[in-house]
Amino acid sequence: MRGVFINPVSSVEGEIQVPGDKSISHRAALLGGMAHGETHVSNFLLGQDCLSTLRCLKQLGVHWERQGTEVWIRGEGMEAWQEPSDVLDAGNSGTTSRLMLGALAGSPFAVTLTGDASLRSRPMRRVTDPLKQMGAQIMGRKGGDFAPLTMSGGHLQGQVFRTTVASAQVKSAIILAGLRASGETRVEEPALSRDHTERMLRGFGVEVQSEETVVKVHGGGCLTGQKVSVPGDISSAAFFLVLGSLVGRGEMILPNVGVNPTRTGILDALKAMGADIELLNVSEICGEPRATLRVRPAQLKGIEIGGTLIPRLIDEIPILAVAASFAEGETVIRDAAELRVKETDRIRTVAVGLNALGAKVEELPDGLRIQGQTSLRGGQASSLGDHRLAMAWAIAGLVSKEGVSVENMEAADVSYPDFLSVIKKVAQ
Repeated sequence: MRGVFINPVSSVEGEIQVPGDKSISHRAALLGGMAHGETHVSNFLLGQDCLSTLRCLKQLGVHWERQGTEVWIRGEGMEAWQEPSDVLDAGNSGTTSRLMLGALAGSPFAVTLTGDASLRSRPMRRVTDPLKQMGAQIMGRKGGDFAPLTMSGGHLQGQVFRTTVASAQVKSAIILAGLRASGETRVEEPALSRDHTERMLRGFGVEVQSEETVVKVHGGGCLTGQKVSVPGDISSAAFFLVLGSLVGRGEMILPNVGVNPTRTGILDALKAMGADIELLNVSEICGEPRATLRVRPAQLKGIEIGGTLIPRLIDEIPILAVAASFAEGETVIRDAAELRVKETDRIRTVAVGLNALGAKVEELPDGLRIQGQTSLRGGQASSLGDHRLAMAWAIAGLVSKEGVSVENMEAADVSYPDFLSVIKKVAQ
């Protein structure tokens, strides 16, 4: 357990290359392992979650090599996957576990998947129930709702699923299983979740039909290895967008950040709060839009956040709550009950953590009510092993009066291994 004291700063300046997008890195590795031929992934995220996906693929007989942030995967198709000799360990990664279950649902062998204590406490029924309906045999704790999970794949039948929560992990697991199912698999969501899986499958040669909140695939699609350039992760960029908005002086440039419309809710929310953020050099590479982001200090104001915006910024709510603590007036976040089943109960942990630092935050059943102030006092906060909390508390320390002592700062390694060194580079 590593504790780090974050001192307050008065200005920031510089250019930041944020690490590769976590969601896209996961999918590039997994689809590369499912494909025929070589897949070359550049700017792969070296966080612990994405490395868990690579380790699971190796246990399934997929050969890959890595040099820095470049990964070469020699895929021989899903039919070449082998029964692992040991349990697949997804570590702390919900994406690894849920997408891997979908990809393995049609395999003719049994596999057991587990993870760390946090992952074993996160619900899996939203994925296991649809896969069972398609024909997979799954057993696990509490009726298959919690890992460890043992799955025996087999012949799958396409189905129509109407999900109650907009979740890219659930949608992706069903779509990946649908690739090995008979007939059509259709997923209808209440709101559009991130669409990286659909975009990347098309890039790998699979026909995917999508219209608004409906996605359809037919079984039997064959993936062909590709070159994948991973954009910078907007979820990682969000911490510096908030920092750049709250400090007294300075400007930060963040090149090559992914601006997929299903992920840019954080930009919409911060701009609605009055943030000075510009998008420059917008382009599209490998089916994913990206841009250079420029952020300058601004006086933020409180807003209401909810509805269809929530799936587009669900991972950024902890750092958005830090921003709201400094905004003029009240910020209310609703429709975000999904936060209660993340790495931690992020509604409760964000409220407790910010109140300990001097903020005024009320916990709501599905969100937060935050009374903005001119500053945060500072103090002590723990990540509780949650990478997004670790980085949110570090940013809070930089813009506080007295600084913040962050316990378990190493949790940031899950998605941003160099986070502290980057802070030192730009903070003045």
